[in-house]
Amino acid sequence: MSRVCELTGKGRQVGNNVSHANNKTKRTFLPNLQNVTLISDSLGKSVKLRVSTHGLRSVEHVGGLDNWLTKTSEDKLGPTARKLKREIKKAGQAAA
Repeated sequence: MSRVCELTGKGRQVGNNVSHANNKTKRTFLPNLQNVTLISDSLGKSVKLRVSTHGLRSVEHVGGLDNWLTKTSEDKLGPTARKLKREIKKAGQAAA
């Protein structure tokens, strides 16, 4: 399973370990991913996602999963989040 946030698409980054003698060796920086169950109000169900803590804070700041997905553009979302956004949009159009 790859270490990628399902909401934001945030993945690993590559950098260097730098020693005191200024020797550089490659290393990876992995995102802090958590298995989280988020509730979608418009769909009326809970969704299990693997989300970075940065993404989780963003969702809570905006006021929930539905609000965050509607306000975020599709090119910044991961594939799972794009699918959820389309489902939420369909549910909103059916209710209206």
